[in-house]
Amino acid sequence: MALELVGKLIKVLPEVSGQSQKGPWSKQEFVLETLDASYPKKVCLTAWGDKVADLKQFATGDTLKATFSAESREYNDRWYTELRAFRIELTEGEGGSAPAPRSAPAQQARPAQQSQPAAMSFNSAFEEESNDLPF
Repeated sequence: MALELVGKLIKVLPEVSGQSQKGPWSKQEFVLETLDASYPKKVCLTAWGDKVADLKQFATGDTLKATFSAESREYNDRWYTELRAFRIELTEGEGGSAPAPRSAPAQQARPAQQSQPAAMSFNSAFEEESNDLPF
């Protein structure tokens, strides 16, 4: 199952490496912030093996597209989920990559609204309608 996430790189955590029976391994976690204007979310993904070197070419603030798989495992009756990034690409037209996907429509500047009525204070509105009860 391949999933994609487009977001701004906000943090790269320290690289972790070790030795297993199969040989040396390394992983590095990084955090992307989604491009949702209303409610941006922060998502932590993990790069393993040679993808750690790929991650070093990006700077904080770059807009990236990460293709990842979600994996969960159980340990002592607790479930742990990891988002393993297997493809990380820059989406801002650099290096001849595909154009950046649009996650939200472009916002256009609205003209100043000069035809609004003068603001009414809350207390004056309450005093005028104090005898109008709905029941």
